Amino acid sequence: MILQTVILSIVIVAIGMVLLLVKIILKKNGEFSSQHIHDSQAMKDRGIHCVIDQDREAREKSKLKN
Repeated sequence: MILQTVILSIVIVAIGMVLLLVKIILKKNGEFSSQHIHDSQAMKDRGIHCVIDQDREAREKSKLKN
């Protein structure tokens, strides 16, 4: 029973990797688009930034007040 579960898990992971490989091969330039918030034009339009950028901005504002 455990062996069947392990084999099934390996098969599922292998299928997922094959599908990702197919996407990389068929996609232009063979790359995935960036998933970072700062690379998204829609997020920029809404004024949403990465938490690291927001933290940096808050620290700079805090330094200016002191």
